[in-house]
Amino acid sequence: MKIVADAYIPFLKGLLDDVAQVVYLSPDNITADTVKDADALIVRTRTHCNASLLSNSKVQFIATATIGYDHIDTAYCAQNGITWTNCPGCNANSVVNYIHAALTTLFENDLTSKTIGIVGVGNVGGRVAKMLQQKGVKVLLNDPPRAKQEPNLPFLPLSELQAQCDIITFHVPLASDTYHLVNSTFLNDCKRTPLIINAARGEVCDTEALLQYNGDIVLDCWEGEPNISLPLLNKVVLGTPHIAGYSVDGKANGTRMAAEAVCRHFGIDKHIEINVPGEKGIPYYIEGESNALKAHPELFESFRNHYPIRRDNIVY
Repeated sequence: MKIVADAYIPFLKGLLDDVAQVVYLSPDNITADTVKDADALIVRTRTHCNASLLSNSKVQFIATATIGYDHIDTAYCAQNGITWTNCPGCNANSVVNYIHAALTTLFENDLTSKTIGIVGVGNVGGRVAKMLQQKGVKVLLNDPPRAKQEPNLPFLPLSELQAQCDIITFHVPLASDTYHLVNSTFLNDCKRTPLIINAARGEVCDTEALLQYNGDIVLDCWEGEPNISLPLLNKVVLGTPHIAGYSVDGKANGTRMAAEAVCRHFGIDKHIEINVPGEKGIPYYIEGESNALKAHPELFESFRNHYPIRRDNIVY
């Protein structure tokens, strides 16, 4: 069996080399030519798994070591018998720590006076809500799919968050109904000019709408990554290079889950274990990371690929 894998996926090298031929390539070198004889791919969001990549290949399984999967053409995969999997929740605690770091950087001890809206209450949003509620913060929840399935839970329409919230943070997958969810209409309908936080997917927010917005913005995810809008980078109060989920624990979880999924699919009996280095408790220095990106936006991808070891430090 042959696997083509993103060479920048942490801890992956060596995990499956005893059960498969594993070829490690940079995302730029994962092409139709290099995957044509592969049975499986292990990728990140930088690899677009669509017809142009897969049509002349024998790939039958794709594992993305990420929560997001909008880089996978799921319809094409379904039509062509290709199974795929993502890693839901793998870096949820890391994103919680990022949100906590951003809020404490901006509000210090004043957080309990704020009303915070969470849009998307899944693995990440649910833990963000728990963290904030345990700190005594008033939290409003919006999650239309869950509201339909769980009508007895206190989910509110988006209009209520727009009317009441001082801060709104987004933790939704990218889909047709969340693409440019934060647009000019959404922002104009917000009554308190809330702080907008996007640590989900870049395309959840319309760049042009954010550029016209009068409120504060925190962005970890951007449209057009890594070629992000420089005017928007200069405008945001905190801007980071898509590293909210980049704790070493989150990376290890995603890699382990992806490797385990490959083994399950191909009937390989192998125990996957990753020893995570470093002491727990290393916090985000989110202001410093923002300053570094603003000083050198051309290093967006380099900051991601060479992100230093940071352990999860759960704050609730």
